[in-house]
This record gives sequence, structure tokens and C-alpha cells, in this order.
Amino acid sequence: MTAREQLAQFAAGSKNLGALCREYKKAGAAVHLEELVGGALPFYASAVVARCGGVHVFVAEDRDAAAYLLNDFYNLLDEERVCFFPSSYKHSAANGVEDPQGVVQRTATMNALRGFAGKGYLVVCTYPEALAERIVDAEALNRGTIAVQVGDRISIEVLEQELVDAAFTRVDFVYEPGQYSVRGGIVDVFSFSESKPYRLDFFGDEVDSIRRFNISSQLSADKLERVEIIPDLNTAVQSAARVSLARFAGADAAFWFYDADYVLRRVNDVRRRTLADMEQPERIDSLLTSRNGLLSDLAASRLFLLRDNVAERPATAKVTFSTSPQPKFNKNFEMLADDMIRNALRGYDTYILSENKAQVERLENIFHQIGRGQAVVRAVATTLHEGFVDNDLKLCLYTDHQIFDRYQRYRINGEIRRDEQMTVAELNQLRPGDYVVHIDHGVGRFDGLVKINENGKTHEAIKLVYKDGDVLFVNVHSLHRISRYKSGDGEPPKVYKLGTGAWQKLKNATKKAVKDISRQLIALYAKRKASKGFAFSPDGYLQHELEASFRWEDTPDQQAATSAIKRDMESDQPMDRLVCGDVGFGKTEVAIRAAFKAATDGKQVAVLVPTTILALQHYRSFTERLRDFPVRVEYLNRSKSSREVAQIREDLAAGRIDILIGTHKMLGRQIRFRDLGLLIIDEEQKFGVAAKEKLTEMSVSVDTLTLTATPIPRTLQFSLMGSRDLSVISTPPPNRQPILTESHVFSEEIIRDAVETELARGGQVYFVHNRVEDLPTLQGLVTRLCPKARVAIGHGKMPAEQLEKLIMDFIYGEFDVLVSTTIVENGIDIPNANTIIVNNAQNFGLSDLHQLRGRVGRSNQKGYCYLLSPPDELLSSDARRRLRAIEEFSDLGSGFNIAMQDLDIRGAGNLLGAEQSGFIADIGFETYQKIMNEAIAELRAEGLNVPGLSPEEEQAVGQMHFIDDAYIEIEVEAGLPDGYVAQQAERLKLYRELDSTKDEQALVAFEGRLVDRFGPLPRAARELLNVVRLRWEAIRLGMERVKVKNGLMIVHFVGEENSPYYKSDVFMQLLQRVTQRPDRFVLKQHNNRLAMTVRNVKDVEDAYKTLREL
Repeated sequence: MTAREQLAQFAAGSKNLGALCREYKKAGAAVHLEELVGGALPFYASAVVARCGGVHVFVAEDRDAAAYLLNDFYNLLDEERVCFFPSSYKHSAANGVEDPQGVVQRTATMNALRGFAGKGYLVVCTYPEALAERIVDAEALNRGTIAVQVGDRISIEVLEQELVDAAFTRVDFVYEPGQYSVRGGIVDVFSFSESKPYRLDFFGDEVDSIRRFNISSQLSADKLERVEIIPDLNTAVQSAARVSLARFAGADAAFWFYDADYVLRRVNDVRRRTLADMEQPERIDSLLTSRNGLLSDLAASRLFLLRDNVAERPATAKVTFSTSPQPKFNKNFEMLADDMIRNALRGYDTYILSENKAQVERLENIFHQIGRGQAVVRAVATTLHEGFVDNDLKLCLYTDHQIFDRYQRYRINGEIRRDEQMTVAELNQLRPGDYVVHIDHGVGRFDGLVKINENGKTHEAIKLVYKDGDVLFVNVHSLHRISRYKSGDGEPPKVYKLGTGAWQKLKNATKKAVKDISRQLIALYAKRKASKGFAFSPDGYLQHELEASFRWEDTPDQQAATSAIKRDMESDQPMDRLVCGDVGFGKTEVAIRAAFKAATDGKQVAVLVPTTILALQHYRSFTERLRDFPVRVEYLNRSKSSREVAQIREDLAAGRIDILIGTHKMLGRQIRFRDLGLLIIDEEQKFGVAAKEKLTEMSVSVDTLTLTATPIPRTLQFSLMGSRDLSVISTPPPNRQPILTESHVFSEEIIRDAVETELARGGQVYFVHNRVEDLPTLQGLVTRLCPKARVAIGHGKMPAEQLEKLIMDFIYGEFDVLVSTTIVENGIDIPNANTIIVNNAQNFGLSDLHQLRGRVGRSNQKGYCYLLSPPDELLSSDARRRLRAIEEFSDLGSGFNIAMQDLDIRGAGNLLGAEQSGFIADIGFETYQKIMNEAIAELRAEGLNVPGLSPEEEQAVGQMHFIDDAYIEIEVEAGLPDGYVAQQAERLKLYRELDSTKDEQALVAFEGRLVDRFGPLPRAARELLNVVRLRWEAIRLGMERVKVKNGLMIVHFVGEENSPYYKSDVFMQLLQRVTQRPDRFVLKQHNNRLAMTVRNVKDVEDAYKTLREL
């Protein structure tokens, strides 16, 4: 029996269900549902819906409440028939900034309502702001719909004309609703009624197939028989009559209200505010409805009201329930267990609603540990937003997220998924004028794809311009030899001159430096492994208790990091672990658990932080988490008086303090620990050299845990971490609410709304602007817009004491708005500040914006981030794309974060130290990585054991080939013709993708993707794939050049005479096979180089097959 059936069975046992269904059958009834609370509404309503069918519209109090209700119905009914009806505007109808996501969901819901034929049921969840907006009537919806099915006879031109008439815009690649593209016989369209675009494949004038496809990969997913293409109804269908949702749904629909009077008042509020901001007030009636309008549209509908408070529609009947909300246990598990035992004695059944098995097991464990084993945990594998007690059914349904006091995340089906990859690919695209690094020739500028003519054959190549106008053409098969120049600083790199040795010298110097550093790290690692430390005992009852009381759910990464740390602490070798994770991903919690583990074993813990503010902040989070446990936490910083400091020193030496938090002052001589067992360092790269040396001395025999939010690129982890164990926390907490991010043109209304809304819920606001001299003007602006707000200014040029006092005042709520430079990004955590406004956001890098945004939305309040910038026309294309990217990925995932460092590599330099970051600035980041991999491989070849390599790296190093590239020369055309892929940027992207494929499987997949997006491959494109195969074989066999022409293939082997290649198995086997067939293979010495001629080779395909057999 599924969880859904189980809940339906509970509801079926209620006498009220019959009463509800009887009332539902009376047309125009208004039913008061008395004493129905919390999750009991969806619980009973879903039973009515399933039993009686029909259209049911549920109106919650705001968007979040509607979304939670939606999720309850997803769990209780068939998801396919549950729709969400949001507002179609980003901020408010007055601004008129549309939210394509909202428009698509609204249109999909209207489409479902229009297509509802009376069989089964349809549930719509909405809220007052969305209900207030009018929509076009059914007739206009029918007029605007373009229906297409497989087998229809229609020419591409006719379809294109229909799309243009419906206000669709033509683009190269479709990624937003309202766009279409035509490539050969393929038409892609993004309708407003679906969250994925459609791909129509034509054969002549007939529709051959219809598929949905994925936006980011542009690959098709599932086949469809028939689709309806619907334009943006807000703009495309201008003249249509506009009606309210109540009118559109028809008189047969039932409306359920939590608080009908509030909804109607709110609708009038929205109307009043919009009217005040409108430029043409006479248009208000086509945009929004009103209280009276809604009531007259609802006159014939059935209403179900939790509160009978609408004077115009008093209830005609009443169904009385006896439910009460789930009691608040505040994570007091004894109370919960006693409550369950008491309920069982009174004949009540208690069920725990939880989608997470681990949670249920955890509850059982806790009950056993506190000696309440007789409290039986019965679980139902689904969840509601709120638990409840039903006294008629003698049933208690408790939800696990309320018991553990966690935030429950909701999902909304049919959201447009824009993947991270797409934006990352966009940001990485090469554009003419970009700096690129060619590994053999150094830094030049990219000048686009060009066609060059060689021996009467044209092929495409990449044009690079070097110093003094030197030009280098790079064949599209050698794309992997160039990479985009990236380094931390925005300064342009030095462009090299071709043919001088300067670049080679720099490369060799870099390689030598990398080798030196690696040798040092390896020595250090060995020394640490050899010394002995303290082995902590396994987890006790207190440790379990602490971890169970964590507010949020552990992410898999957090669990992995925690258990790795415990393993390290329980072994007798000193721990040296780096935990790297994004802002707000729960590193502090991991540190608290480690500190507590050390303290319960009677050891002392030192927590070292870079700034005084952070010391205070960590002190607050440690004391809050550990306040129910027998440990003493203290902190040292500048604001303590000398008497307090003396007292702390004395207590520390006597062992009365378990955990001490402080800045580098703790490293001073006067501070003595009685028995230090664990050292926790936060943001190590921010400490000075002297402090670092002191740390190295301290940490040889003490367990050390380092935390950092500077993301470490995957390839660098190895070189740094050869001496360190690493845990990366890259998944955001599952219950962290996404931060609402909007980018707007600078406007005083937005600032006023944002500040007022935040103050209205008792919060505080950050206003970030990066020029110190303008801060007072902005302070004046905010004060003028919101006279009630108390505004203060902060920036990095203030004296440290003053800045610290300012931040402390802000934490304690002495003022409401902090107008400051980016000092807020440095790890300040103020749970009460949940709105951040970034002015001139176009001047910030991606990771800066990401770090700034990470400052808000850290408690259980929803965070808002407004990015203000000049109008689009004044922005560079890069800035526009950055703002779009940050706006789209509002729920912070890891993929994005990792891509960001690739884009602004600040972290790498800090971690590798100054000398290395100098090299990175000279040669660019990707090239640095390539050189580093070579260096490590050479060290291995010298027989140096490099510890800490992951299996992939072992493999990569093991497979070092004798040559890393082969030059292929052929006489047929190989490439992607213009007629096949028309956009130059897209061709370049495909060439780069092809160039990075490593094996046959990837190549076949690549071919499949081409056919899917552009149709069958032309001959030149097939040859292109064969050239790639030929190059792989040549590299495997150690051939530097391969030339195929006139039925012959000529190959040149490795150039260095004393290369280890000539002693290798590969070469020996090759010799054996070749000498057996002298008629076909001829070896000869040519200018001291070994070459070979192969006879009767028909074409490229034949060539690579011949080599494969060797």
C-alpha cells in the first residue's frame, strides 16, 4: 500500500468526508469548514477532490503558502493534475517587468483548465497577487494557439509566418519562451505553455517528428504526437477580452479559501498600489480585477471557507471538524516520546510523516538512548507542510521537519530548467579580441575562424595575432593546444613575438618552480605521517545528541567531511585536513562537531580566525550550538579589557576553558594551553607569513583542521594537497531557501520597496556600492526615500576599531541600513539582514556577486538580492551575461560555483603563494595547469612517490604518451560546412568540443548530437571525425606527423633519437608487425629521423583502420 493510499484510507474513515461531498454537490453553496487547521485542509480536500472530481482552486495567503499547498497535493493526488498559478510579474504589476517563468506556468494552467472535459479532477493552487491579474478569455486562447501534429502538411515558410504573427522572435538557438529558430529542415519553438521547447523535424512539407529538447545541451528528449504552440498571452493577444481566473475557470469550479476576506482585501491593495504607479490609469481594468469584480465572478461558484468572514457571501452550511495543529516540541525528544506514549494510552494512532528513512531511524535511536523505547515510531513515507491531530479519527500525523525544526523546501513542477552548463559554456566562449595561450608559442589574441586555402583545398583554421602583427593559423584539429588566457587580475597579459625563445624560457622556469614546490610538500607530508599524535575515542552519547540537535539536514558532503574528520581524529597520526566549501554551506557546523569531540575527550581546542568580527561571530555560533552541553567557550579579541584577558589566560592554563576562539593574538607567548588537542584555522590564506610559521610549529603534533571558502580548482588540489587531506563541501543545505535575485535598472522605487518591505518584517538591509566618496550621497538618498530607516556608512578605509564598533552596532540592530563598500563579503554573518542591494552591479565579477549574495538568506527568512545597473544598452555584453547568470542561479549549487573560479581565479594565487601567482599571471591559468601536470608526470618518472593522487590522476599520469600531439595532413576537405552549421561561434564551440573528445564512445555521442541538432552529416563532417580517429592512433603509436595523399600514407616517428620511445613495447610490437609485410610498409631513415611509407591507403578512414591494426 503506498503512502498516498494509506492517507486516503485514513480520511475515508471520517464522517465529515461524506458531509463535505454532499455539500460539494449543491451548486452555489458556501461552506464554512470549522476548526480545520494546518495540514488537515489538504488532507481532507484531496479526499473530496479524488471522490467528487471537478475543478478546485485553492487560494493561499502568499506565494510560499501556495507552493507548500501545491507540494502537499503532489503527495496526496496525481501530480499531473495539480497546477500552480503564479503572478506573471517579477516584482509587481506596476513595474511591468515580466517573469517568463510565471507566464509559462500561468499559460500551462489556463491550457489545462481549457482542456478539462469534466472527467477526473484538476487542482490549481494560487495566491492573491496572481488572482488579481486578469487573463485572456478562452476564446482568445483558442485563437492564439497554433496546433501541429506529426504528418501535418505545412511548409516551413507558412509555419514561420504564423510564429511571426504570434510575436515569436527568431534566434540562432532557442533558450527562452517566445523564441524560434530554423536550421535546414529543423524548426525549434519555445511555446509559453511548456517548460521545454519543441523541435519539429520536416521532411519536405510534412512534419516528420516532434520532440521536446533540453535548453542547455540543445539535445532532444522525448517524442510527441501533437503539440500546441501558445504565444505570450499578455502581449501577443492585445485586443482580447480579459477576465479573472474565477470567470475563466467557470461556475462549476470550487474555490477554497484559507482567509477569503484577507484575499479580497489584498486584491484591492494590489490594485490601489498599481494604480498609483501607473502611467495610463485607464488601463487598470484590463490588467487587474477588484474585490467586487471577483465576488461577482464567484457568485455562482461553490466556496469552501476556513473562516466565514465575507459579509457579501455568508456561509450557507457548516461542517465542523475537531483538529488541532501539531504540538511544538522544540526538538525536545523526551516531550515528543511522552506525548506519543500518552496518545497510545488514549487510543490515538501516531504516525511520523517523513520522506527520509534516515530521519525515522534517527528518531528511533534517540528514543532508545533517552530510555523511551516504548514510544513506537510508525512512519508514512510522504510528507505534508504541517502536521495535525484529528480528534474524530483519533489520529496524529506529525511531520519530521517540524519535529526537527527544519526548513522544508518546496518544488514547483514545470519550472524552466536552465542548466549551469549552459551559462558556463557561454562565459567560456572565445570571442574575437580575447587573449589566448598557445602552449608552443605563448600569449596572442584570438581573431576568429577563417577559411584558408592549402593545395587547392579550403579548410577552417583559427587565426591568432601575435606581437608586431605576426599571424599564426591553428588547424581546427589542434584546438587543444590553445586555451583561453585567464588569470586573477584584470590586466592584459604580455603578448609574445613569434620565433623568440622568451616563451620557452618562461615555460621551463614555471615547470622547475612547480617541481620544487612539489618536492617540499612531499617532504613535509612524509614528516607529518611519521610523527605520532593523540588518538581520540569514538563518538559518545553527547556527540550523537549534539548532531541530532542540528537545525538543518546534513548534506551528503557534510556527512562525508564529518566522518573523515572523526576518522582522522581517532587515528594516532596528527590530522591535517582542509575543508573547502562555499559561503553558507555549513563548514562551521563541521568545525563545531570536531571541537566538541575534542572537548568531550578532555582536550582543549583553539579556533583561529583572521578578523575580530569573525572571532565574535564564531563565538556566537559556538556558544549557541553548545549551550545545552557541558563545555566552556571563550574568545579573545581587541575589545576585551586587560583584566578579562588576564582571567582568560589563567583559566586557559588551568584547563577551565575548553574552546578558545581568537585572532592571531592567540599565537602570542603569554597564551598557554594546558592540553591543546585540536587547532581549527578559518581562512588560512588571510594570515600573514609570521603567523603561518608559528602555526606550522604548533601543528606538527596537534590535529589541525583548516576551513576555507576560497574555492580550489580541481587540478590545483593535487599540488597543494599532496600534503593535506581534503574534504570539499559543494552541495548547498537542502533546506536553504533560494535567494530571490532580481536585476533592475537603477530606480528609486525599487530601493524604496526593498527597504520598506525588509523593515516591515523587522529585518535589516545591506546597500553595497564600491566607491567610498559616493557613500554619503547614497546615505542621503536612502534617508530621503525611507525617512523611518536609520542609515549608517561603513568602508575599509575607516580605523579598525571604528569599523568593528559599526558592525557590532549593526548586529545588535542599532540601525537598519548599512551603506558600505564590499567589506560585507568577508564572512560577516548577520542573520537579521536579509536584503542586499548592490549598486552598479555590472562592475563586480561573478564570484564577488556570488559572495555578496551569500551574505543574506542565512536564517529561516527568505533573502532578497537586488542588482542595480544602468540600462542594458550601456552595459558590455560580458556584464549583461554575468548579471543574467547570477540572476538565474538563485539556488546556489556547486556546479556554478566551481565554474566561477575558472572565470575569476583569485583563489589559486592565494593558495599557491606569491611566486606561483606571478607565473599564473604570465602564462594564464589553463596553461599553468597543463605545465603542472607535465611536471608531476616527470617527477613520477624520476621515481619520486607522489602521495595523495586520486585514481583518475594516477591513470592520467600512467598513460603519459611519448608525444602529446600528432600533425595530420590530408587532401580531402574536412570540417563543418557553413551550410550545415551557419553560426561561426557555434562552429568554434563544436570544434572545441570535438577536440576534447577522448575515445570512440564520446565521438559517436558527438556525432549523434550533431545529427539531432543539424540533420544528417555531410561528407566533410564525416571526414572531420575520421581525422580525429587518425590522430588518436598516431599519438598512441608515437607518430609525430601523418600525411595521407595519392593513395599513400607517410608517417614520421618521434624526433628525439634517444627518446625512451624507441625502447618501449609499443615500438617493438610495431616493428615486428611492419617487418612481416614489406610489400605494404616501408621503413626508412630520413634526416636522422625514422619514417615509414604505407602503400594503397584509399582514404582517411582506411588510414586510421590500418594504424589501428598495428
